Amino acid sequence: MNHAPETFSKKERLCSKKIIALLFEEGEVLYTPLFRIIWIPGSFPGESPAQAAFSVSKKNFRRAVDRNLLKRRMREAYRKNKNELYNTLIACNSSIAFIVIFRAAVIVSYVEIEKAMNEVIKKLTIAVKAKKVDC
Repeated sequence: MNHAPETFSKKERLCSKKIIALLFEEGEVLYTPLFRIIWIPGSFPGESPAQAAFSVSKKNFRRAVDRNLLKRRMREAYRKNKNELYNTLIACNSSIAFIVIFRAAVIVSYVEIEKAMNEVIKKLTIAVKAKKVDC
């Protein structure tokens, strides 16, 4: 299997306002205890098979320092564990865009976020395989 480099470059970041709006209008939703994931399959501009964004609610975390800490932990956990998702997307010759929204009301450790991110990646992998019959 190919291994995606353990980076989270600009081409992997979901920045397009049109795609983000499309996610909230037509996206499918997955839940884990820590995260809400909204995703859509399709072909998106860019060289990356997956484009991701990470969000933390201002309602639950008033201080920007806390929101930034959680987003940094989420991005790092994704960056280190995205290989399984990338391998599936490359094998299925498809791409996805998704946003991961932090649901908990307390700051959790990196270890807990990494476990939950692995669960997110597994759920996305299963969902992509279910959408593509020839995988």
